[in-house]
Amino acid sequence: MINLDYPVHLEAAEEGGFIVTFPDVPEAITQGEDEDEALMRAVDALETAFSFYIDDRRPLPVPSEAAGRPVVRPSTLESAKLALYAEMTAQGVRKAELARRLGWHLPQVDRLFNLKHASRLDQIEAAARALGRRVNVTLSV
Repeated sequence: MINLDYPVHLEAAEEGGFIVTFPDVPEAITQGEDEDEALMRAVDALETAFSFYIDDRRPLPVPSEAAGRPVVRPSTLESAKLALYAEMTAQGVRKAELARRLGWHLPQVDRLFNLKHASRLDQIEAAARALGRRVNVTLSV
């Protein structure tokens, strides 16, 4: 199970509003008129930064302890894709190998890891099985 709860640093901007940065993901930065808007936009900033990690084939950064700071996580579908990407990276499996295991064309695997593409959950489940894993869904408070 991968932890995708990333602490953020909220800083009041001189011109008003708040700037959001991520100690563990320096590529992600955004702002909002108030704290709620800034945190909402932080999800998109985090997902955009992770797209760069996937494009560059870099491992995802490990989140540090929140230590009382607000925490932001990617949306549910993107979290499933990121967990799959992290497992693929940990196993040293490349996209071409995953495509071969699934019997898919490489563009299908590329779309699976595109965080802006609305992949289907059954595709993520199939890819997880190809890596010897399964997808679990839980609801929590």
